[in-house]
Amino acid sequence: MKKTIVRVEISILIAVLFANVFSFVGFSKQCDEIRNKVLRMHVIANSDEEYDQELKLKVRDAVLREGRELFDGSLTADDAEEKIVPNIDRLENVALKTIRDEGYDYKVKIYVANEFFKTRVYDNSVTLPAGEYTAVKVVIGEGKGKNWWCVMFPPMCLPAVNNDTGIHDVLNSDEMNIVNNGQRYSFKFKILEICEDLYKKIK
Repeated sequence: MKKTIVRVEISILIAVLFANVFSFVGFSKQCDEIRNKVLRMHVIANSDEEYDQELKLKVRDAVLREGRELFDGSLTADDAEEKIVPNIDRLENVALKTIRDEGYDYKVKIYVANEFFKTRVYDNSVTLPAGEYTAVKVVIGEGKGKNWWCVMFPPMCLPAVNNDTGIHDVLNSDEMNIVNNGQRYSFKFKILEICEDLYKKIK
C-alpha cells in the first residue's frame, strides 16, 4: 500500500514538473516573439557624472530632431538597419555638433545592433523580457554611464510621433498578457533572464 502511494506521489510530481517545463517553453517562445517585434533606442552617456547625464539628453533631443522623418513611429525592428545606416553620418554629425557646442570633445557612435538586455519595466506598466533586441544605439564618449532608453516601435516614448500604432496593435493577446502582467510572471521572467544570459555567454 505504501509503495503504491509513493508511486502515485512520484507520478504526480513528474506530471507537475513536465507541465511546468512545457508551460515555460511556451512562455519563452512568446517572449521571443515579443523581442522580434520591438525596436528599442538607447542613448548611453559618457559617465554617470551629472554633466554627462545632462549632455546625454541634449544629444538625444538633437538626434531625434534631425532624424524626425525616421523616428516618426513607423521604424520597425525589421527595417531599422536598412533605414538608419544610410543616415548615420548626418545623425552622428548633429550629435557631435551638440557635444562640441556644450564644450566637450567626446566622440559619438550611432549604430543598429542586436544586443542582450535584461528584463526591464517601461513606464511602470509594460515589462519587456530579457534577451536580444534590435536597438538603435547612440554611444557618447566612453559609453560608461547610465542610458536613456525607450521603445521606438511600437512608439511609446518618441516626442513627435505621427503614427498612432499602439503596442496592442503589434502584440497578440497572449503577448499583451505577458507584458502587462510583470508581477504575475516575475518568477518566469527571472528564470528566462538567467537562461538568456547563459545562452549569450556560451553561443
